Amino acid sequence: MRVLFPEILDHLAAEDPRALRSRRDLARINAVMRQSAIMAKALSSFPAPKLLADLGGGDGRFLLSVARRLARRWPGVKVLILDQQAIVSAGTRSQFAALGWDCEVLQGDIFQTLPQIAPDIVTVNLFLHHLDDAALARLLALVAERAKGFAACEPRRSTFALLASHQVFALGANDVTRHDAVASVRAGFRASELSKLWPQNRGWQLGEHGSFPFTHVFKAHAV
Repeated sequence: MRVLFPEILDHLAAEDPRALRSRRDLARINAVMRQSAIMAKALSSFPAPKLLADLGGGDGRFLLSVARRLARRWPGVKVLILDQQAIVSAGTRSQFAALGWDCEVLQGDIFQTLPQIAPDIVTVNLFLHHLDDAALARLLALVAERAKGFAACEPRRSTFALLASHQVFALGANDVTRHDAVASVRAGFRASELSKLWPQNRGWQLGEHGSFPFTHVFKAHAV
């Protein structure tokens, strides 16, 4: 059963030194989890989008790493980072531009910003686990209304992943990351938990599975 605990990073100001350190930790953790490779593989079956929205995308560095894997096959994509904080740096934007992609930020609550746009594809990395099932069902219904494709890479809830989450100190993680890593796994997903929350209407092909070593993948494709 999923257990949700408040995560410290969610309640720190963007420029708080502990938050800055924790975001650097998360970049390393994403690399260890192979998140960008897993996301790029999940997206590879989708047609090239004109507009891609990344929910809870933070500083944009994760999606940038995904873009580097896809830009040759997906030229000229416009990216919208939807987040409570506008923390995508000018340097990150310029790196998107060097790939031929355009990156912008839409700041605010997801439930207020997502209805303003009609993306071809919506992506999520390590964000859905922050929401309880009621909020998740509401968000997934909104995605199904607005987009043609959806891909999420979330923490896999397993004994192995939980044990590993207690070891992030070995990566030099600070106290924020050490706390949040464990909380993330406890709130993570397994089996078909996200599929069961997707709107049960026809016209969508769903896929959900674990991906080694610590990731849970969910895909939805309009057909």
